Amino acid sequence: MTGDHGMTYLFSHAGREELRDFIDRSTLFAFDLDGTLAPIVADPSRIMIPPDVHERLVRLNGMASVAVVTGRARTDAARHLGFEPRFLVGNHGAEGLPGADAAEREFVSLCRGWRSQLEELLPEGERAGITMEDKGATLSLHYRNAPDREAAHQRILAAVSRLVPAPRRVSGKAVENLVPAAAPHKGDALRCIMRHLGNARALFAGDDVTDEDVFRLGDEAIFGVRVGSSAGTAARYFIRGQDEMASLLDEVLAVL
Repeated sequence: MTGDHGMTYLFSHAGREELRDFIDRSTLFAFDLDGTLAPIVADPSRIMIPPDVHERLVRLNGMASVAVVTGRARTDAARHLGFEPRFLVGNHGAEGLPGADAAEREFVSLCRGWRSQLEELLPEGERAGITMEDKGATLSLHYRNAPDREAAHQRILAAVSRLVPAPRRVSGKAVENLVPAAAPHKGDALRCIMRHLGNARALFAGDDVTDEDVFRLGDEAIFGVRVGSSAGTAARYFIRGQDEMASLLDEVLAVL
């Protein structure tokens, strides 16, 4: 069974067979957090991994290498996990990779500079409904609560275009993420973890635009699962939504 965009539904006969043929205990199992392990909620500080998913993750974590690769800062993500994966990578790949301490310090310094510039480029009187989130190695400008989202978005884009040095801008759902140009993306991060652990294969599941950095690699050694069918995705497989994550983990645990 395939989706509207040529993806294979993971729980079709073909999807299950291909998953079972791909994974074993030497596979790295990597997941995005918001919208993947945990449902999206109106207040991001209140996300929670559902108990059925959490229980299966803990079991998987005891059997194989598990990584969580998220846009959240690592300290923030850790508060919501309730278990310690082998790797926790934050800030879309910019934080938590082995041997990257010096680079992370540089990213934090860059973001401090951007924050100072934005205080002038987006004065408080023009910031109605715009929230700046300092995540250390990246900055996020949220405009979900702006009275006029489109106008707020345009103000953000105008300000960001004047930042020095120019960031890599990653657009999300009512948010613009500002990432240092030299920072690794999620695809880079996943490959780095695979090399570090010696994993020849990885399964990665994610739902967001930043997760496409993994899917677009087109790497036969990475089994990419999109959470929710989406036009333009580069993922080969999909599940219908976050509520099928427990079933995905059941499939994995049955093989292991």
